[in-house]
Amino acid sequence: MHLVIIGNGITGVTCAMAVRQLQPDAQITIISSESAHHYSRTALMYVYMGHLRPQDIKPYGDWFWDENRLGLVHATATALNTAENLLTLDNGTTLSYDHLLLATGSESKRYNWPGQDLAGVQGLYGLPDLEAMTRDTHGISRGVVVGGGLIGVELAEMLHSRGIEPLVLVRDSRYWGGVLPPEEANLVDRQFEENHVPVRYNTQLREILGDAHGRVRAVVTTSGEEIACQWVGLATGVAPNLALAHTSTVETDRGILVDEYLRTNIPNVYAAGDCAQHRQPGAGEVAIEQLWYTGRMQGETVAHTICGQSTPYRRGVWFNSAKFFNLEYQTYGQAPAGPTPGLDSFYWEHPSGRVALRVYFSTGAPAAVVGFNTLGLRLRHDVCEQWIRQATPVATVMAHLGAANFDPEFFPQHERAIVADFNQQFPQHPVMLKQKKGLFARFTH
Repeated sequence: MHLVIIGNGITGVTCAMAVRQLQPDAQITIISSESAHHYSRTALMYVYMGHLRPQDIKPYGDWFWDENRLGLVHATATALNTAENLLTLDNGTTLSYDHLLLATGSESKRYNWPGQDLAGVQGLYGLPDLEAMTRDTHGISRGVVVGGGLIGVELAEMLHSRGIEPLVLVRDSRYWGGVLPPEEANLVDRQFEENHVPVRYNTQLREILGDAHGRVRAVVTTSGEEIACQWVGLATGVAPNLALAHTSTVETDRGILVDEYLRTNIPNVYAAGDCAQHRQPGAGEVAIEQLWYTGRMQGETVAHTICGQSTPYRRGVWFNSAKFFNLEYQTYGQAPAGPTPGLDSFYWEHPSGRVALRVYFSTGAPAAVVGFNTLGLRLRHDVCEQWIRQATPVATVMAHLGAANFDPEFFPQHERAIVADFNQQFPQHPVMLKQKKGLFARFTH
């Protein structure tokens, strides 16, 4: 069997490694034009900030690929002929395959703003973006970041780390308004304030102005305000990369359409990761999942199907984590940004404004926990997932909250204050805090 994988991100490489275990004699070829090696996308910002060296974000040594008989081709696949199982590469060669995995990832969204193609305008997705940002921000005094979300705060922090003044434009009335409730967004806003990063809420980009050399010199907002800058970061989301799929008979919508086994409409062609769109997503799930851990899960799942062990993809309990300057964030399960029928939530915030917890639970009996938001404190993934999967009553969760605590040793413990506040807000669910037995205690419902 010859498996060809387009893309050497977490999805493609995870699939390759799983197939190697399942079929030791398989021929595996990974094609990518972005880089000659696999790297951690989530660590790009730390290279720019000087916390890591470029070689530090390579999870595997250069010996790994030959050792595991994984062929690497540094090229772009420009055309796909599914009738003849042939790929055309930009180096002039063609490549045949028995099975093909499209793991082409995402690309930064652009909204046809005038001036968006000027030098110094970019998103942040891959190594070429990091290289461009390193080059184009050298020696500048101000950069404008358009959009909130996780990439927006990363870009602002990256500029801030090099003494460049960042200005963030956010169209919503609060940070990441479609994801975070107002209280959590408030804590993130405090991080911007503490780090002297100005944010303009309810503000949108209208156009980008260039100088005589074709470089950015300013942005103009929809209110007509002109803001001088020398660089613009577009953090307005990403979209599946469909360039190769569009050269073929593979069906697409917003992404490459796949069934629960991550199969496209072509029997021996699969898609996984950021570029895949599930035809029938599970209840409460989204059709396109663009997270590191879901990409890894999809890569491992599709490997089994490719090797003849048909395995449906099951994401499980939703999870994500991030860092807003000095504020860590975790979310599990259902965590809507606003009031939702059938759900209630308990919110606790430390007086410092640096630690917060929100617990979501159903309004009907038995008031089962369905999700969590944390800021400035860490909860154990396996404990939170178990509570959600088992529909554990919120009173039971609160009583055993210490079992989920994953803060480093000697960090302040907040369980007593959290439970006392919960009992005030929800006297109908009285809780007596149970002491956890040891740092790594677990609670089993």
